[in-house]
Amino acid sequence: MKGGIEMADKDNAKKRIDELVATLNYHAHLYYVEDRNEISDYDYDMMQNELKKLEAQYPEFIRPDSPTQRVGGKAVSRFEKVQHKVQMGSLQDVFSFEGVREFVDRVRETVDDPKFVVEPKIDGLSVSLEYHDGQLTVGSTRGDGFVGENVTENLRTVRSIPVSIDSTLPMLEVRGEVYMPRSVFLKLVKEQEDNDEQPFKNPRNAAAGSLRQKNPKIAAKRKLDIFVFNVQQVEGKELTAHKQSLDYLKELGFKTVPDYRLVSTADEIIARIGEIGESRFELPYDIDGVVIKVDDFSQRERIGSTAKDPKWAVAYKFPPEEKNTKLLDIELNVGRTGAVTPVAIFEPVFLAGTQVSRATLHNQDLINEKNINIGDIIKVRKAGDIIPEVLGVVEKNSDGAFTLPDECPVCKTKLIRSEEEAAVRCPNVECPAQIFRSIVHFASKGAMNIDGLGPQIVRVLLDKGLITSVADLYHITEEKLLELDNFKEKSAHNLVTAIEKSKSNSLDRLIFGLGIRGIGQASAKLLCAKFGGIDSIMRATAAEIAEIEGFGDIMADSVYSAFHEEHMLSLIQRLKDCGVNTDYEKVQQDDRFEGKTFVLTGTLPTLKRNEAKELIEKFGGKASGSVSKKTDYVLAGEEAGSKLTKAEQLGIKIITEEEFMEMIK
Repeated sequence: MKGGIEMADKDNAKKRIDELVATLNYHAHLYYVEDRNEISDYDYDMMQNELKKLEAQYPEFIRPDSPTQRVGGKAVSRFEKVQHKVQMGSLQDVFSFEGVREFVDRVRETVDDPKFVVEPKIDGLSVSLEYHDGQLTVGSTRGDGFVGENVTENLRTVRSIPVSIDSTLPMLEVRGEVYMPRSVFLKLVKEQEDNDEQPFKNPRNAAAGSLRQKNPKIAAKRKLDIFVFNVQQVEGKELTAHKQSLDYLKELGFKTVPDYRLVSTADEIIARIGEIGESRFELPYDIDGVVIKVDDFSQRERIGSTAKDPKWAVAYKFPPEEKNTKLLDIELNVGRTGAVTPVAIFEPVFLAGTQVSRATLHNQDLINEKNINIGDIIKVRKAGDIIPEVLGVVEKNSDGAFTLPDECPVCKTKLIRSEEEAAVRCPNVECPAQIFRSIVHFASKGAMNIDGLGPQIVRVLLDKGLITSVADLYHITEEKLLELDNFKEKSAHNLVTAIEKSKSNSLDRLIFGLGIRGIGQASAKLLCAKFGGIDSIMRATAAEIAEIEGFGDIMADSVYSAFHEEHMLSLIQRLKDCGVNTDYEKVQQDDRFEGKTFVLTGTLPTLKRNEAKELIEKFGGKASGSVSKKTDYVLAGEEAGSKLTKAEQLGIKIITEEEFMEMIK
């Protein structure tokens, strides 16, 4: 972190405050409004902690837009706004046991013999549930603490939320945290990756993105859950303490925050934090800290609150778990396009619930920046408690940084590096590592979709000499497969059937499967739509290819070069000889979208992105990858990002999937 609270003079203090406010507001907007984040919660908390200390030292520089002067983000316009009758405030964070003890001491200065409730802090999306005469009437997000969003219908799909409770209770409002279980999150990410969609970064973002969209079917499919942790207001029942209220909510049928405990001392609180911290990675859901609250409501009133948060509660935030370990080796992985990626291999450490022993180092530039080499003691953590990463060197036991070799680690061909990118590449298209990965890619779901031909089977077929390129797949017979230990009659028949079926795939799948650098599923379809059959694509000049909307000179040159390489020409001829489809038939149902350009952004409720594009094209429209003044419609789903923002700025019509389906009925 830059700077700090020890500024030399007021000018420096004001400058640092301005920097922190701008940075924190940017990340707060991403987190609260767009349901995504670019930095860890810990890094955000550290910056906000620094800002609080600076503002305390220089109160004359406190800005009205400082994140310390507000609770959270604004309600977005996609939902009806809800005015909270009781503020849904935030909690003051502490990051050390010393901070916990100071909190307890401050409470004891105001009230005698306080008791505290300690409970895990669920990492999800905070919501309010209002019940009138026993019926759920309104469910809303926290928003900025004063105004939230009405997501009642989506919340009704959360099975653990009761839609009715004791009807003799005139009114009850509770607050809870909606979350996505880890097992559901992992399945969702795999599904998104299989569909060539941008996966959610963590369960919290997944829960927020699932709840904050207009189609309740998505929330139902996502299997969201909730823990209720507070009574906001109640009529018809007298409650005097927090633990009593949680016990009462349990009786009413609510799923309350788990394992809450009543304790008396700072030592007991710290011991409980330790217990929760030790078990956090064994839980089926994410927690990011521990909440400590004064139990007695009358004592809370005497202790009071600030304009932003109560003085009778704090949240202890877990720091990201970091471990030091020894770097044993740097492994070099060769990808299907020849890119050589260095991977750190280190002595195994236990991080965020699992044992890890490797993390990508990306490229030579990053290795140089961190001055990493074999034998060094390095610091590692899991980014977002999921992806292992190397933070840097803590003890240097080597001379300088590791240098990638001049030759490919697999085929010994001299590596090359272009000026446009940081990666080094093996230019040998016959490199065994590239062949393996290119066949895996060719068979993948987004490309030729050959069911049953995963990496393990590809490796077996290569090792046994049955294939040396993707064209060889179409010469495999059941008899040859049955000679291998990995196959029985049924599995051999199924694989040969799947390979045969792939011959009739649409040409755009084949183009994507060929693995041309920079050409994804969308650009492959645009190529086919522009030129038709593969022969026309191969005859096209780089300038003609560059005319396709969404293509630039780099992509055009990549396509042109690929289709003028001798090995590619030979491969395509072999695929033709095997009967693989190389013509593109654009099926059009009618021309209602003729002359209209659509841009898709975000994750749609029920349609996969490719399905939506096919529908647009069937009705004569065009699906583009970028928003411009020529765009007619932006079809937006959840997690919509910069494309949606640009469309709003340009005044382009934004439609939901439901509206889109109405257009094609």
